[in-house]
Amino acid sequence: MTGSPDLAAVAALIGDRTRAKILLALLDGGPLSASSLAERAKVSAPLASAHLRKLTAGGLLAVQPLGRQRFYRLSGQAVADAIEALLLVAPRVPARSFREASENAALRRGRMCHDHIGGRTGVTLTRGLLDGRFLEYRGPVLHITPRGARAFGRLEIDVAELARRRRPLTRSCVDWSEQAHHLAGSLGATLASDFLRRGWLHTNEASRVVSVSERGREVLVENFRLHACGKG
Repeated sequence: MTGSPDLAAVAALIGDRTRAKILLALLDGGPLSASSLAERAKVSAPLASAHLRKLTAGGLLAVQPLGRQRFYRLSGQAVADAIEALLLVAPRVPARSFREASENAALRRGRMCHDHIGGRTGVTLTRGLLDGRFLEYRGPVLHITPRGARAFGRLEIDVAELARRRRPLTRSCVDWSEQAHHLAGSLGATLASDFLRRGWLHTNEASRVVSVSERGREVLVENFRLHACGKG
């Protein structure tokens, strides 16, 4: 017989501050080693390993062996969605240093939200695609318009092929810092990965922070008439 979900078990895993830092560090979708996660969480390697074992046993993390090292990532999109949803209701705490305040400001400007673009950059991009009628809402569901399919095609993004995948083609993800929606789903993930691959989107090492390059802004203007994305 199927029992009810044990919310308390998941809450207990996330409720530890060190484990919360580890989960946030993995929210950009990329795998990280135990040593990198220990550094991000500012704890010793043995303590980080103990927390990683608990998170893995609890189903929140997956392990990817590579040579002698073990790399960790969130176990799936559902975990990333749950963390982002909790960030919407989490209380804000004052920054303890200028460096931390600068990092927080950068995260709000633009960041990886698991495998798609969040922050002000992601919200501005999504609003621009809606205003330009490249995307549209039909009820609560986000859809790609024929104009959008042509524009994405110019960037060598095959919308029809993405639609055949098991993952939803488009999805609205609520942005915790902007309190607005940004684009997720296979289209959002493909846009982010393609922009990163082509150098149109830059990442900040050891951080989820991203920024649109000058060429990336030119591409957004040329294809979508988006002038504000990536600025500010």
